[in-house]
Amino acid sequence: MWSGRFREPLDPLFESWQRSFPFDVRLLPQEVAASKAHARAIAAAGILTEDELLRMLDGLDRILPLSIGEAAKPGSMVTEEPLPAHFAGIVAMNPQAEDIHHFVELQLTKLIGDLALKLHTGRSRNEQIATDMRLFVRDAIDQTLEGLVAWRDALVEQARAVGEAVMPSYTHLQRAEPVLIAHWLLAYVSMLERDFSRLMDCRNRLNLCPLGSGAIAGATLALDRTIAAEALGFDGPTPNSMDATSDRDFALEFTQALSVLGLHISRFAEELTLHSTAEFGFLDLPERFSTGSSAMPQKKNPDLTELIRGKAGRLQGAAITLATIVKGLPLAYNKDLQEGQEPVFDATDTIHGILALLPEFTRTLRFRTDVMKAAAEKGYLNAMAAATYLTHKGVPFRKAHEKIGQAVRLGLETGRELNELTLDELRVFGEEFGPDFFEAVSLEATLDCHDVSGGTARLRVRDAVEGADRQIASDKASLASKKSAKLGLESLTVV
Repeated sequence: MWSGRFREPLDPLFESWQRSFPFDVRLLPQEVAASKAHARAIAAAGILTEDELLRMLDGLDRILPLSIGEAAKPGSMVTEEPLPAHFAGIVAMNPQAEDIHHFVELQLTKLIGDLALKLHTGRSRNEQIATDMRLFVRDAIDQTLEGLVAWRDALVEQARAVGEAVMPSYTHLQRAEPVLIAHWLLAYVSMLERDFSRLMDCRNRLNLCPLGSGAIAGATLALDRTIAAEALGFDGPTPNSMDATSDRDFALEFTQALSVLGLHISRFAEELTLHSTAEFGFLDLPERFSTGSSAMPQKKNPDLTELIRGKAGRLQGAAITLATIVKGLPLAYNKDLQEGQEPVFDATDTIHGILALLPEFTRTLRFRTDVMKAAAEKGYLNAMAAATYLTHKGVPFRKAHEKIGQAVRLGLETGRELNELTLDELRVFGEEFGPDFFEAVSLEATLDCHDVSGGTARLRVRDAVEGADRQIASDKASLASKKSAKLGLESLTVV
């Protein structure tokens, strides 16, 4: 592609080592789509006749199925598998291809002859890879968003199923106050709503088309850049050619958003791992998502939740790797950016693998609600409600806190809960205690005294479940409209 300038052939080992085709082959669908869009743009600029454009588009349309078909021939590395499984076969059968751009040019030349060489008019590999990666990340975001909605759906289903069942909440990993199990589940729904929003923001920001930026200074042809942008479903062309070819903010945002999502997933996995231990006994992990021990016959190990914790580290690593690659690069394109593709691919594969499992895993969780309720009724978890009772009697909260603290001390010394102390014993700490105290510190009252938006009062949680359902429905509709627009876009580009 660039040998005219050179008199000396590349060192064979270096030539093999610097190839990106073994991993950027997975950009084949994006490269074909971007090439079709560019073909339309140069046709509008008079570089291709109408007949040449039709032949070129037809050839580009044949590359993907032809490449897969060749990779799936008997005796090749792959057979009847989904597209990603064919990538290794495509690479093995095309050792001469330096990168995905070179491969497509070679394949197109086989199909339509020297006409294929016109396709590179007015473009550079720098803008091609920037475009391909934006398309890849956009597709990866869409799939991740669908996975997030499915998992949120499963969490809300569980919240409905457990109804008003109660569990202890924790601060500092010490029991704090009773909450509804549904309230705990909805805490993760709230995290995932933020993750959904972050990824949507990333998608909106990346949706500009670099084609027409050239190597650095812009195309040397008077291209109408909106043609390629519209053909690929972008909102418009990028505003600066130097930025467009070197920008990887979209990949940074994507991997960083996934790293935060990974943290949320890891926290969920950690809680389930703890809660499923004999020491907690709050839930049974489903057997079909667990494994046993090769040595200890009695064991049921939480492999899914433990692996998720580990894979969250991979998501962190991808984000850090990409940031480290980009941090010291001068404008504009540098070959270092080639190393930024694999972290994006790995993060994508990791999160899609996790989200493929989590919805069904979540639906199959079975909570031991009797054990959780018993835990919520011990350890003075109604102390906050007791202090609130005194504030309603006119006692300043600091004083109320002190009085209930003294009552807790008596309970600890005599082995009784607050509601097991006598009224006479309580009145030693203050005359404000009355017969209605015991009703005020019942489990139901302790829950319902948190009657604020976002609180664990039973009515509030019921409303929160309905609100989460409405948000899921809205997000599903948004994703459906994007999918519909994408399908329409694909039908327009088929010749």
